[in-house]
Amino acid sequence: MLVNTKKILKDAQRGKYAVAAFNVYNLETVQAAIHVAEQENQPVIIALGERYFSTVDVEGFSALVRAIAEKSSIPVALHLDHAYEKESIIRAIRCGFTSVMFDGSAYEIDENVRRTKEIVEIAHMAGVSVEAEIGSLAKGDFSDEEEGDGTLTDPKAAKEFVDATGVDFLAAAIGTVHGMYKGEPKIDLPLLERIQQAVEVPLVLHGGSGTPNEVIKEAIQLGICKVNVNTEVSMAAVSLLKDYFDTQHIAHLSTVMADMQKAMESVMTKFVQVFANKEIS
Repeated sequence: MLVNTKKILKDAQRGKYAVAAFNVYNLETVQAAIHVAEQENQPVIIALGERYFSTVDVEGFSALVRAIAEKSSIPVALHLDHAYEKESIIRAIRCGFTSVMFDGSAYEIDENVRRTKEIVEIAHMAGVSVEAEIGSLAKGDFSDEEEGDGTLTDPKAAKEFVDATGVDFLAAAIGTVHGMYKGEPKIDLPLLERIQQAVEVPLVLHGGSGTPNEVIKEAIQLGICKVNVNTEVSMAAVSLLKDYFDTQHIAHLSTVMADMQKAMESVMTKFVQVFANKEIS
């Protein structure tokens, strides 16, 4: 069933678990995410980044996700990830996304507040929830995200930002990176605890790929309700494709895509189980 992202995350906040937000780009990634969530009986967030608008027909993509979600036995949300343009957000709202992220983290705080507040007003009129970010993530390996400066979220600024904008959930920058870590992860969990104490809205962790399971589990206990995952899933699919080339095995595209979906499901299952505090099989 298709549901509002805010409801999914409020349930997670009360239950002390997190929901996977898988970045997707095509039918197979969507099917993999929803199939794994059904198998694990957990909600899931299907996230499409604004950066993929040039290669994905947004209206067609939304119709596809919503059709699959309506047949699903578990709650599914459709989320616009890292959007920088108001026009992209309005487009997503019009075609049925249940939440949007406005990323104004590159602006000074006052301008970020002003722009985010405008987006919140537009989205809330349509019953769509909003994610925003203060602080930013640096770019790691194998990522196609934009480069951030790695500024960590200030708890006092986080409270002022949430109060001023009315956002429904907040991305907290605590040392994770977009992509895979280039060295030892340095995640500031005490900072996360201070952010949780400062704000009441569900918190979001970007950069789930490569983050140690024990760190993720502790972060969930400190208020993280949504974890974004992209790079590890992409790497699993691309690695399988590389194996096809290395073995010079010429297969039909339908077979390759089906195998890639299975490879992605294996990685996604690990994340969903960790976020739900289940033992990894």
